Amino acid sequence: MPMKPLLPVGAFLESGARAGGLCTTIIGMKDAPASELAPQLAMRKNQLAKRIQQLPPTGSRPLTVSGRVSGWITQTATLHADGLPGIHVEDEAVHLTAAPQQRMSLPSVFERLAFTLRDAGCLRGWRNELLDVYGEGKRLSVIERAAVRPLGLLTKAVHLNAWSPGGGLWVARRSLTKSTDPGMWDTLVGGLAGAGENLDTSLLRESNEEAGLEPQDICSRTPLRTILRMHRRLPEGYQVEDVLVSDVVLAESVVPRNLDGEVSEIKLVSLADLWSMVEAGEFTREAELVILEGLERRMQEDQVP
Repeated sequence: MPMKPLLPVGAFLESGARAGGLCTTIIGMKDAPASELAPQLAMRKNQLAKRIQQLPPTGSRPLTVSGRVSGWITQTATLHADGLPGIHVEDEAVHLTAAPQQRMSLPSVFERLAFTLRDAGCLRGWRNELLDVYGEGKRLSVIERAAVRPLGLLTKAVHLNAWSPGGGLWVARRSLTKSTDPGMWDTLVGGLAGAGENLDTSLLRESNEEAGLEPQDICSRTPLRTILRMHRRLPEGYQVEDVLVSDVVLAESVVPRNLDGEVSEIKLVSLADLWSMVEAGEFTREAELVILEGLERRMQEDQVP
C-alpha cells in the first residue's frame, strides 16, 4: 500500500518557516518546487553523515574471524584477549578461530572472550543477548551484545519513522538507564537485530517492545532500506553499524506506548517542533540521520514530475 504524503510542499514550508535554523534559508522560497528544497535536506544529512564516519580508535587492530576480516579490536581488548584459546595476536592484526585442541567451538571462543572482557571492566554492562558475528558478508558466529563494540564488530540497527496522518512524527526519549545516549530523543522504534533474527522480524519485535505496536498497526510500512554503514568511535570501542529504516503512517486511533522500560517518554511532534529539536541536538546521531532521510524521501515522493 503506498504511503500518504508527509505534507504538501506549501505546508512543509509554512511549518519550516516557523522552526527557524535550516528552514530559515527556505523562507524566501515558499513558491519553489520541492526539487529546489530537497538539496537543503540532503546537505544537512550529508554533513551529519560525516560526523558518524570516523577512523577506528588509536591502537586498534583489524580482527579476523575464521580468516575473514570482521572488526577492529581495541588496544585494551587485545591486551586481555592475548593468550586466550583460539586467539592469535600479531602486530598487524588479531585472529580468532575455533580451538579444537581445547574442544572449543567458535561460539565458545567468543563466549570466553566476552566473559574475560567483562571481568576486565572493558564492557558497558552485560545484556544476556546474543548478536550475530559477520565477516566479509557471511554470518560466522554469535557473541554477547555488550562485547561487540570493543571488538568493532558489525551490528544491524532497524528503525521506524512513524508518521501521523497530519504529517507529524512520533518520537521517543531514551531511558536515563540506557548505557548509550541516555535521555536523548530517538526514533519511535530503533534497536539491534538479534542473533539469527530476520531483519523484518527484528523490526516487528522492536515495534512491539518499544512502542506497543502490533503487526497490523504497521502493515503498510515500507520495506526496510539501508541508509549507510556508520563508523563511530565510542569510549568502549568502535561502532560499526548498518542503519536501516522503514516508514509508516500510523492510524489516528493508534497511540504508541512503551512496554520494555527502555523509553521514558513518547510524543507526537509537528514538523516545526521536530526541526527545533534537531537543531538543539536533542536526537541521537543515528536518529537524526534516519529522520532527515525520511523527510527527504517523503518530499521526493510528493514531487510532481
